[in-house]
Amino acid sequence: MLNRNQPQAKWNIIFFALALLAVIIDQISKWWIQNHFYIGQSVPETGPFRLTYAQNTGAAFSIFNGRTDILAVISMVGVIVILVFNFIIYRHFPSLDTHLNKIALGLILGGTAGNLIDRVWLHYVRDFIDAGPWPVFNAADSFLVIGIIIFATSLLFFARDLDPENTKR
Repeated sequence: MLNRNQPQAKWNIIFFALALLAVIIDQISKWWIQNHFYIGQSVPETGPFRLTYAQNTGAAFSIFNGRTDILAVISMVGVIVILVFNFIIYRHFPSLDTHLNKIALGLILGGTAGNLIDRVWLHYVRDFIDAGPWPVFNAADSFLVIGIIIFATSLLFFARDLDPENTKR
């Protein structure tokens, strides 16, 4: 639970600052790749880790390819859900109101917003991180995954606190 001696506003500022930082890092890295690589170019040309410029009109693993409009709407709904969760739902579940979850949601919000910007303005997402067997991805995807892992791990460790039966003991 958040330390109630520290203002709640401080952690909301951290939440938004982390989301904004994720968007900035994501957009600058995508801009750099787009301006220094041509589509399909990889540096180095072979190896387990490369920078490869790709344009993805779908979601992860190129599912829903060509459905940028639907994915943009889903991303907008995701942003709204994250904000509602951060400012309203937490109040009903104090066990979820942790510093770690604020950080996780900030990363998730930033990653979602970073890819949403691409979908709305470009009608595709710029990807460039080519690591081993994974499809090419970007910084926003990384922030999303890291945030989801942190949030899921937090839920696993604190799930006992969420069980209404456990609070009666």
